[in-house]
Amino acid sequence: MEASAKLKYARLSPQKTRLVVDMVRGKDVQEALNILKFSPQRPADVVAKVMRSAVANAEQKGVADVDRLFVKAVLVDQGPVLKRFMPRAQGRATKIRKPTSHITVVLDEK
Repeated sequence: MEASAKLKYARLSPQKTRLVVDMVRGKDVQEALNILKFSPQRPADVVAKVMRSAVANAEQKGVADVDRLFVKAVLVDQGPVLKRFMPRAQGRATKIRKPTSHITVVLDEK
């Protein structure tokens, strides 16, 4: 039985988040959480939190054994980009892009 959790509009770059997510795809949940715990990247904490939420959703659904869960799919989609400007010298301005991500975690039993 599948269980999933979504996080929308996370203030993380999708490109950098995908690098973290690729480390845990297909692994057991406990192993994936350990990898994320010791990963120095900023998105690792956010992805771990979404994964713990998916585990809680699985418990709520009544999955037979939570210890048998594995990461079936992890998707990182691009959200809207916040566009800002920073003033520069001689009346110029430069663009600042603040990307957002939508993170989806799907867990399943072995």
